[in-house]
Amino acid sequence: MSTRRGIGRSGLAAIGVVALGLTGCAAGGEADGESAAPSEGADGSASTLAAAQESGTITLAVADERPYSWVEGGEPMGATIAMHEEIFGNLGIDDIEVVEVDWNSLIPGLNAGRFDAVSAGMSILPERCAEASFSDPEIMYTTALMVPEGNPQGLSDLQSVLDSDEDVQLAVLNGGIESGYADDLGIENTVPVDNAQSGMDLVTNGRADAFAMTAISLNWMADNSDAPVEVTDAFVAVIDGVEQIGAGSTVFRQGDTELLEAYNAELANITGEVDSYMSLVGEYGFTEENLPPADLTTEQLCAGELS
Repeated sequence: MSTRRGIGRSGLAAIGVVALGLTGCAAGGEADGESAAPSEGADGSASTLAAAQESGTITLAVADERPYSWVEGGEPMGATIAMHEEIFGNLGIDDIEVVEVDWNSLIPGLNAGRFDAVSAGMSILPERCAEASFSDPEIMYTTALMVPEGNPQGLSDLQSVLDSDEDVQLAVLNGGIESGYADDLGIENTVPVDNAQSGMDLVTNGRADAFAMTAISLNWMADNSDAPVEVTDAFVAVIDGVEQIGAGSTVFRQGDTELLEAYNAELANITGEVDSYMSLVGEYGFTEENLPPADLTTEQLCAGELS
């Protein structure tokens, strides 16, 4: 029986910060407004968890970043969806409804009550933690660049983009962690895109020289497309000499503590065993390396530092 490993590496430190930036109607939220009702409302209304359990339905937002989560043929797909079907099913919530939106609109839409949680493997960053609550870490990841076939500019990582003698145009997901990396490194020629497919299209049609995103997503896209692109080796971004360790999880409204706690209890049964984890995410290209270390916590990531 395989169990989780520890962090097992030194030099882990602050994670880059980026701005965040959706539609539908959730179990315990409001159709509009700045913030949706959290646990039990002042009028005695049911908590988001209780409402979802009573109806048997929960609404999740995705941003079409494959293989994390997307919609195909009207059905939700992906590694985070597989985990959520298991977790919410064990909580008595068998029907998962999905709203597909732009990445930059995920947290605003969540807080407006348009859905109950975000299923997108979103990076746990201090600025995001100030706006919403993140579950325990679910997925570790690295970064890569999608470039034209043959990699004509010889790019290997974000530093190579910055150091290139060419005028490299870099596509980044609007509100994504790679956008923050580029800003922190001083890369000025960036083109924000609303979704992963748009980034790939820019590289394919020559309007961008590279597209920066998580390595597993770029490799999935390249392997499932005939587009004349390739993906560089995965790398860990380095900002001011510090390796930027990426970890993502599911996002909830700050007041939905009951739902978050119930979710984390079920999540631990998946991330606590390598075999359980791989049985859900392995078919989407994730490996044991994507399983978060046992001693990595959301509190550490939200504080912007690891010890």
